[in-house]
This record gives sequence, structure tokens and C-alpha cells, in this order.
Amino acid sequence: MKLSEIIEKLNLKCLNEANLDADITNAYSSDLLSDVMGNARSGQLWITMQTHKNVTAIAALKDIPAIIIVRNGVPDDDMLEHAKEEDICILVSSEAAFPVCGKLYELIK
Repeated sequence: MKLSEIIEKLNLKCLNEANLDADITNAYSSDLLSDVMGNARSGQLWITMQTHKNVTAIAALKDIPAIIIVRNGVPDDDMLEHAKEEDICILVSSEAAFPVCGKLYELIK
């Protein structure tokens, strides 16, 4: 499923328009950066509550095209700037991680 479709269907707020044509077939949900480094795969969508620049650094390292920040998290300015540099889409959901994961699973299973 295209990232742009996921944004629309999950009613996500898009903070930058990067990778909207990316094909998303899976996702990874974790707030532990070392867990994401060790287990996330290229092309997955990352669901987290973290809002600092290290998140985009790991997303770039793992070739993750987009990050969903849950519970209306507000990313740091340096995270947004780094996301633009690395062409990573930053999305925000008002919901907690569990419902976001469930809805996303139903969309792309």
C-alpha cells in the first residue's frame, strides 16, 4: 500500500511530504532505539512516541521511509530538519501505538 493511502485512511497529520509514493507492506513499533536498529527492516513504517533527532538517524540507517509519532507527539525541530535532509516522512497520530498498529495491520495484511 502506498504511504499516501495510509496517511489518508489513518487520518495522519503529515509534517513533511517525503516518500508519499513509498510502498509499505509492513511496520515496526518500538520506542527502544537499539531494538529498531536490530530488528526493523528496510521499507517498514516505524511507529513510536520518540520525537528526537536520533529517531531519524536510525530511520535513515535502516532505510525506513516514514515514522508515525503517536499521541500527538511534537517532534523536535532538529528531528524535522534531519527528516527533510534524509527524505523521511514524519507523521503524527492522535492515537496511542496499540490502535495505530491494529488499524495499520488491517490495512496492509
